[in-house]
Amino acid sequence: MKRTLIALVTGAALALSACGIDDGGGGGGGQDASAAAAKHGPITIWYSNNTDELAWGKAAVAQWNAQHPDEKVTGQEIPAGKSSEEVIGAAITAGNAPCLVLNTAPAAVPQFQKQGGLVPLDDFPDGKSYVEGRTGQQAQQYKSPDGKYYQLPWKSNPVVIFYNKKAFKKAGIDADNPPLATFDQFLDTSRKVVQKGGAKYAILPAPTSEFFQSWFDFYPLYAAETGGKQLVENGKSTFTGPEGTAVLNFWNTMYREKLAGQEKYNGDAFADGKAAMAIVGPWAIPVYKGKVEWGSVPVPTSKGMPANAIHTFSDAKNIAIYSACQNRGTAWEFAKFVTSPEQDGKLLEQTGQMPMRQNLQTTYPDYFAKNPAYAMFADLNARTVEVPNVPNSITIWQTFRDAYSSSVIFGKSAPDAALRDAAGKIDKLATGS
Repeated sequence: MKRTLIALVTGAALALSACGIDDGGGGGGGQDASAAAAKHGPITIWYSNNTDELAWGKAAVAQWNAQHPDEKVTGQEIPAGKSSEEVIGAAITAGNAPCLVLNTAPAAVPQFQKQGGLVPLDDFPDGKSYVEGRTGQQAQQYKSPDGKYYQLPWKSNPVVIFYNKKAFKKAGIDADNPPLATFDQFLDTSRKVVQKGGAKYAILPAPTSEFFQSWFDFYPLYAAETGGKQLVENGKSTFTGPEGTAVLNFWNTMYREKLAGQEKYNGDAFADGKAAMAIVGPWAIPVYKGKVEWGSVPVPTSKGMPANAIHTFSDAKNIAIYSACQNRGTAWEFAKFVTSPEQDGKLLEQTGQMPMRQNLQTTYPDYFAKNPAYAMFADLNARTVEVPNVPNSITIWQTFRDAYSSSVIFGKSAPDAALRDAAGKIDKLATGS
């Protein structure tokens, strides 16, 4: 699963003016919402250009069209651009967004909503009940500040620690039960790996400054350490307490002792043997098959927790209905179709990504019996933590990343002081100011 650079559009609104969505599936932003919610007919959708996901999407569209000849869905890959979020933002501004995008990043939802580009799923009589019935308690993280759902939680990629068994064996570490559960254990294991030549680095998260990089170093460990807190809750930052400080100090030690690197590696450090560990989701299983003899464990916490109590970052992508859509009734029915038990099962089978539905393992027992490597991800699926759905979401994450990079990675200031300063700025941003 690619980590998409989310760069929200500023002035590129006309870039998609030639997309030509004129089949009744777009261009209806000014219509009455209640009438649109009941209107049926042809629609256009965009889906990810990920190879496995694309194959699933095309098959789902073909099945729908065979069953609904009067409500034809035209599917296409999301148009090329710097990022899918920039492309979607431009389409919203130009008024030619498709009815559905099966690749909507939760961090971008506040901006898309601010642009007036999203349809609240609460407009549909069963909208709220469907979202919460499929996803369960986890759905609450996806509510917008106005209490409505502008995104349908779709699929997650819960992140864990992959470790290279050969590198661990070389360093004299038990590769079947490595001591990685606590921060102290993780640090000691990391020291052995580096000192005994298992790999140059124990782990190598990207040390670059893009706002989303904190989702793959600080945030998973913070989610675990706090038992599921988001970076911002009730309009206030949460990370200046003892749990946040413990995670910051852990990572600061990793960098200070050169157990993690301060320079970007142009390649896959885990596959290339430069790092003995990586923070990854289920997408990594086919990627590293035949390349790395790997094992997996949940992310560590300060004192250690049972695996079935650990929380982690979701790395989710969701489905949203866009306000240019005229035939929103069809769009909603199609959204429910592609998140049905049947289609969720096909998505799981073809991509290994976790549908965000309750009781995942008991719903698809045959899949997890045949693919036990995915069982940990399925268990974590019920305890994923999402990015906060708040105003200025991306600016908040950039503010956090700038303070984290300067203090934790590069040691230019004390981490707790730098992050306290960032918290003050983030609290103001979270109010919409």
